[in-house]
Amino acid sequence: MEFTPFEVHVDDAVIDDLRWRLRRTRWPDQIPGSGWDYGTDGTYLRELCAYWADEFDWRAVETRINAWPQFTTEIDGQRVHFIHARSPYPKARPLLMVHGWPSTPLEFLRTLGPLTDPVAHGGDETDAFHVVAPSIPGYGWSGPTAGRGWHPGRIAAAFGELMDGLGYDRFAAFGTDMGSPINTELARRSPGLLIGLHLTLLQSGLRPLDGVLTPEEEAMVAANDRRRGDELGYVAIQSTRPQTLSYGLTDSPAGQAAWIVEKLRSWTDCDGDLESVLSRDEILATVMTYWVTATAGSSARLYYEMARYFAGTSTRPAGSGRVEVPTGVAVFPKELYPTTERIANDHFAIEHWNLMPRGGHFAAAEEPGLLVDDLRAFFRGRA
Repeated sequence: MEFTPFEVHVDDAVIDDLRWRLRRTRWPDQIPGSGWDYGTDGTYLRELCAYWADEFDWRAVETRINAWPQFTTEIDGQRVHFIHARSPYPKARPLLMVHGWPSTPLEFLRTLGPLTDPVAHGGDETDAFHVVAPSIPGYGWSGPTAGRGWHPGRIAAAFGELMDGLGYDRFAAFGTDMGSPINTELARRSPGLLIGLHLTLLQSGLRPLDGVLTPEEEAMVAANDRRRGDELGYVAIQSTRPQTLSYGLTDSPAGQAAWIVEKLRSWTDCDGDLESVLSRDEILATVMTYWVTATAGSSARLYYEMARYFAGTSTRPAGSGRVEVPTGVAVFPKELYPTTERIANDHFAIEHWNLMPRGGHFAAAEEPGLLVDDLRAFFRGRA
């Protein structure tokens, strides 16, 4: 496997075109006083886009991500981009960190220093990791995908091949959002590769094998069902008609921002004030990555492929059986669709279940210290 050094750099012409488009946005109407009730609030979005056009410093984002070694390679005919942040400690554990939608490896930047060099951040060298953080095929610098069939199982196989190509025959795995089904499939396909699986999000809709819910679980299931009814419009669109959606998001930066920002606000532990947990620069770094790589459509296609993959069990090597790789779960209070440890243990070999005091769906960006501590605690002593 060949690895090509990579740095993020966007041409000035692309940035100039973005600013031109932002300043000429055709804004829709909004019912006075409706705020976020119908979706992304127009007042907030106008302010964000004005900042994006006139003040946002993309070059600072490039400097931040380029501070970490990055590479590209080709796996199964697809370009794959990844950060490879090696620890100065030779006995560090390899750790595969997989993001989700709408996100990129930028989500993990706050964790890379403490994970790779714990001594410099008040920890012990025995907790050190070599971090590999790829962009999912079709997302950001790994996109767009050029063909059909890039579902979680195929991506899991590609990431297993990536880790092998880097010389890591056994490694730790962390997944959030789409990274959860991807690394769960990796655990099913190739359990011998993993020393452990750490997740912040479990599959939605898990039920106990005995079919009996406790009163607490009944209330949790009902709350999850209500939230799915309110939140899953984007899933319906992205898993059925991603191409139709892609035209608007690829042509309009304001549209791309609206599509992502609404989810960032809804899924973070922010009490309605997104910028209390993520700065404008962090928000726009994610939005702009999708914009400059034109991967709104190819990232959405993963939902289309995933729906068909999980509906067709003949293509699933290990079916939906229990994951026997030792599993740790960090339970952030504002994470989507929580379950109980009892139910989770019917589906995963749960060896670590930690209830967090705060944080939401983007834990690595919202609460990097809590996540780092939990990764250290779960993988400590595993080899």
